[in-house]
Amino acid sequence: MIGRKRGLKRAPWPLFGAAGCIGLLVILPIFYLILRAFEAEWAELAAIVFRWRNVRLLWNTMTLAAAVLAVTSAIALPLAWISARIRIRGGRLITLLGLMPLAIPPYLMAYGYLALGGSQSPTALFLGVELPRISGFGGSLLALSICFFPYLYLNLRSALMGLDPALEEVAKSLGYSPLRVACRVVLPQLRPAYSAGALLVLLHVMSDFGVVSLMRYETFSYALYLQYMAAFDRTYAAWLGLFLLMLTAVILVFEARFLRRLFLYRVSSGAARVHQARDPGMNAVVVYGFVGLVFLFSLAAPIGSILFWFSRGAGLVALGDVGRSLWHSLSVSAPAALVAAGLASPLAYLGVRYPTPTARILERTAYLGYATPALAVALGLVFFALNTAPILYQTRALLVYALAIHFLAEAMGPIRSAVYQARPQLEESARALGLNPVQAFMRATFPLLRRGLITGMAFVFLSSMKELPLTFILSPLDYHTLAVNVWGHIDEAMFAQAAPYALTILVFSGLFVGLLQTQERNRR
Repeated sequence: MIGRKRGLKRAPWPLFGAAGCIGLLVILPIFYLILRAFEAEWAELAAIVFRWRNVRLLWNTMTLAAAVLAVTSAIALPLAWISARIRIRGGRLITLLGLMPLAIPPYLMAYGYLALGGSQSPTALFLGVELPRISGFGGSLLALSICFFPYLYLNLRSALMGLDPALEEVAKSLGYSPLRVACRVVLPQLRPAYSAGALLVLLHVMSDFGVVSLMRYETFSYALYLQYMAAFDRTYAAWLGLFLLMLTAVILVFEARFLRRLFLYRVSSGAARVHQARDPGMNAVVVYGFVGLVFLFSLAAPIGSILFWFSRGAGLVALGDVGRSLWHSLSVSAPAALVAAGLASPLAYLGVRYPTPTARILERTAYLGYATPALAVALGLVFFALNTAPILYQTRALLVYALAIHFLAEAMGPIRSAVYQARPQLEESARALGLNPVQAFMRATFPLLRRGLITGMAFVFLSSMKELPLTFILSPLDYHTLAVNVWGHIDEAMFAQAAPYALTILVFSGLFVGLLQTQERNRR
């Protein structure tokens, strides 16, 4: 049953203080944007802010973001329903299908689709079909939707698996049709999960520059990248970053209103049960056809391009260079995932259990680091390190910190959804038995959050493995990750040489998400 909070309790000061410190850590790079943005004279600032180009960039960014959200929703919700509610052959592979696109960097996904067109493409050489090369809005929409639908899928699937079937059974006993049960009972309970996943999708689209640059589609992030890397106009680039933050603030306000005063834990007595998967029946053809299309566009096409170029460049890269790059990626991605989960937990717990205006503001700071373009985050931390702590400059510690705060929002969504479904009465009962607040949380609530914690850490880990701007700018000297090597070779049009590094990202990330799926199955 959906419950609503009648009164607000005061948050414990250690929890509130920890959340405040985390918020300060997240907003630190934003100070760089503000300082750079207001460096110029007022006349120059007016000319920068009121450029007609900014209106065109705003329209392009918002149109692409809305279209990607619509396409990812059309993919993620049916796939999550099939995975959680329908029993089909090979059903255990569907979760892997929903996770694997996270292992493919967006810029590599865009290249994979670009490489399918033209006279020298795999389709032309092996199938005799010369496809036109996609570009612009359509190409960006396709590549970004395929890359980012797992953020919605995993949140929706986790929420569907955590729903109590008793509500649906009661609705059916009252004469509700299956469609009405889904619309009136199930979908409202998916609001936190959908909101968390949609927020991640929108923020990814607004901050991505790899796909839109390859597809030649101008958005705020692409313009920001060009200003920093080509013209090196820091003032205009800072304003572009602030425009992105303003868009994010608007989205966060709508997202907060969407979940206002919403609680999804049970208020009645009795233990929650788990849904039993059912056979698809007459809909088997539709189910298998949909899964097949998702597999074709999300895995077969991009992986086929990678393997094609790998066959042409397997002997051009030394195995030791690939292994060294893999170690460099692992040595920053794993610590970043742990740090991000540790930082996200207090913010999510505070925002759900004590939803005061201040707590909500602290919770939303996690998304500021995510919305700030990675280039701006990197340069802001360089500025901070050189002026306040030179010993941190070009160290792995600074890179791990940058990755953790930049991808903190990815850990927030699953953890927050798990907190929403954890009954606060469990902690109250533990306190009544003589446990202190920390002991009550660890014994009563923490076990219920493990699924959200693992999902959040998986998000951060895979994103850190693929991250390019932060690792490119903040890495120590001669510290080249897989992502840096992939981008460097693609930037030089050395597609065959880029394939071994890209395939390593894909294979290792696939093994990781496969392990995640196995652990999840063992917990059932």
